[in-house]
Amino acid sequence: MRVALVCPYSLSRPGGVQGQVLGLARALQAMDHEALVLAPADGPVEAPGLAAGSVVNLGRSLAVPANGSVAPISLGPFAAGRAVRTVRRAGCDIVHLHEPLAPGAGWACLALCPQPLIGTFHRSGASTAYRVFGPLARWAAGRLDVRCAVSPEARATAAEALGGDYEVVGNGVEMDRFSEAAPWATDGPTVLFVGRHERRKGLGVLLDAFRRIGDDGSVPPATLWVVGHGPETDSLRARTSAENRVQWLGRVGDDELAARLRGADVLCAPSLGGESFGMVLLEAMAARTAVVASDIPGYAFVAGGHASLVTPGDAGALAGALGRAVTDVAGSTGMSAPGALDSAYAHASTWSMARLAERYLGIYEETLALRSRAG
Repeated sequence: MRVALVCPYSLSRPGGVQGQVLGLARALQAMDHEALVLAPADGPVEAPGLAAGSVVNLGRSLAVPANGSVAPISLGPFAAGRAVRTVRRAGCDIVHLHEPLAPGAGWACLALCPQPLIGTFHRSGASTAYRVFGPLARWAAGRLDVRCAVSPEARATAAEALGGDYEVVGNGVEMDRFSEAAPWATDGPTVLFVGRHERRKGLGVLLDAFRRIGDDGSVPPATLWVVGHGPETDSLRARTSAENRVQWLGRVGDDELAARLRGADVLCAPSLGGESFGMVLLEAMAARTAVVASDIPGYAFVAGGHASLVTPGDAGALAGALGRAVTDVAGSTGMSAPGALDSAYAHASTWSMARLAERYLGIYEETLALRSRAG
């Protein structure tokens, strides 16, 4: 089968949707199917594990505010035209649109591609685009043969704005990439934060919480690795200028991120909201790293009882959970006990990218069969 995977966001920027599209393409190719990734990019794209020529650059991106963050999308006729031409010339059997109503090439594919169209909705929370486009958005969604959503939260967001039925499929984690990475060296208990430095990711809350743990000697000294960048980086970093326990790493490559996840003892995801799926939680579990996170629906959906969840925005509660997690590290107890880490790993494996690819292949085949019976 030949599948076109259309991503609206630049592959030059780290992001959950981009990672899902590239991971799904790798899994499909490993199963001897052809997968093309169509997406904007702001320079050469490194796509390890994909066959040569599998990534089609739709042009440079423009940063557009969206959902409390910034979406790097490609607007204009060039991206739209190239996407449609590529799908036609490649003779694709299926067009799989991720975040199908995000501005960009997806709209052109919805309007002009005759192939069966699968749409996966990733976002949760209020959508300005859905509200502004109104009936046009509902028409575009109606062009999809199948609508999927990565979580109940994402399904609720799409259904409320667009109507229709959605199958919850989830995201996938590339287990081997995290479980087999060489652990990054540490000097003691280490907590890792990964994400864009903006309010909704809760990094400011984490910094407040981290400052509170270990002051009285009841918790072993720990180090905080901060991965990522964003509009709040400078102001947040200034708050820790005298704190040598906090290491600001900036953006890191995929291999280093996997190694940091393996080397860290605790992954902290303190987001305040707006997360439809806790991908980084599963990646940490795959790396056998304990997880402390906000108790928000997108995270609770994937945690499965294998993470310590606290009230979002509550620095005191977060400090307590991190203190317990760091203490567990020192004694290999609690969430850091070998059995607990093995159980979390087994839970993450139920969300493996290989299983996700099999699930989508079933959807593709059923959709093609329905189209065929319909003539």
